[in-house]
Amino acid sequence: MVNVIKLRKGLNINLQGKAEESRLNLKSNGKYALVPDDFEGVVPKVVVREGDVVKAGDALFVNKQYPEVKFASPVSGKVTAVERGERRKVLCVKLEADKEQSYVDFGKKDVTKMDGQAVLSALLEAGIFGYINQLPYAISTNPEILPKAIFVSALRDKPLACDFEFEVKGQEQDFQTGITALSKIAKVYLGLGKGSVLENIKDAEVTVFDGPCPAGNVGVQVNHLDPVNKGEVVWTIGDPTVVLFIGRLLNTGRVDLRRLVALCGSEVKKPCHVEMLVGEELATLLANSYDADHHVRIINGNVLTGRQIEKDGFLGAHSSEITVIPEGDDADEFAGWIMPRLKQFSVNRSYFSWLQGKKAYALDARIKGGERHIIMSGEYDRVLPMDIYGEYLIKAIITGDIDKMEQLGIYEVSPEDFALAEFVDSSKLELQRIVREGLNNLRKENA
Repeated sequence: MVNVIKLRKGLNINLQGKAEESRLNLKSNGKYALVPDDFEGVVPKVVVREGDVVKAGDALFVNKQYPEVKFASPVSGKVTAVERGERRKVLCVKLEADKEQSYVDFGKKDVTKMDGQAVLSALLEAGIFGYINQLPYAISTNPEILPKAIFVSALRDKPLACDFEFEVKGQEQDFQTGITALSKIAKVYLGLGKGSVLENIKDAEVTVFDGPCPAGNVGVQVNHLDPVNKGEVVWTIGDPTVVLFIGRLLNTGRVDLRRLVALCGSEVKKPCHVEMLVGEELATLLANSYDADHHVRIINGNVLTGRQIEKDGFLGAHSSEITVIPEGDDADEFAGWIMPRLKQFSVNRSYFSWLQGKKAYALDARIKGGERHIIMSGEYDRVLPMDIYGEYLIKAIITGDIDKMEQLGIYEVSPEDFALAEFVDSSKLELQRIVREGLNNLRKENA
């Protein structure tokens, strides 16, 4: 019998521009780039040079701290540039894809006959191990420390999220292979939504999370199933497509980084799904997809946790949405905040729009206010379904009180857990940035 956990805290934000269950056939322009910043905590060491020819699956860079953790090229082709920023920081490795793709053959494997070490070696050799994260610190994981458990969330419930149930259709066998492979390393917990087609998956403890966003956050699921204490490590996969990457590798012997991406947002003319490779340039996808005369914000990822990019950016390693919303810098509102506003969303029922039920809103990127003092109002607690004191933890991080941070549960959280709290925060603080800086400082102290 499947375990069900009912969550009451959280907030569903209903936005215009959700992608329809249709697939757009997109012809790539052949330009790709792998971005090290997509892998939190990784200090990259580039192992290719401009002009090198690589196959899909060849390493482009490795983690300097753990050189056995490679990051594979999504395509075969020519390395056109290694772009660097300040202090020679690696920004990305750019590639021009071949017309006919060639792959490194890692060999098909029977996952039922493999042990944990064999699975780990296969993932490291193929350059996809770095897609797995860990708690504490919410970073790309360390292969030298085995986890007490592995948590996979296949529930995407953020606004306009790409539906994984739609993506996994026809790929159930690859998903099962990926779960079985992970179960060889440690016990696997799989988090799903109500009525999921994956409830019968084997080799994992399946739990249905019934509640509003952020029930799909892997950190929330860890908190309810097996919390992380100081000195413990769990591996987390909040992006369930990574399980498909693992399954395809073992079933075919090739690195296949295809993923389904939702082109969504209120500014998109025809929201839909499109199959793309990690690192693919977005210029072709975004061409004519929105009105060029409008001031828009293009987000690599979802509206709560994604990164702002230009239209010639590249698909992020963990991005399952490309979202286009109004920037809002050209909004001209008569009488400003004092108006009753029927087209704006408010958590606190400040506008009359709350009388309109489950209306879909076209929200823009304005913050509507400046940073101010923290008001201990309990706002965070209403949207944070975890057994922690969110406001006190944020204060401890800001003041740099490491003992308090540890006591208040910083080992259990990741920045995305505070995305909704950041959205409702009347103090207008960048909570995700604050949590990330706190985790980084704690990691340095404990190194």
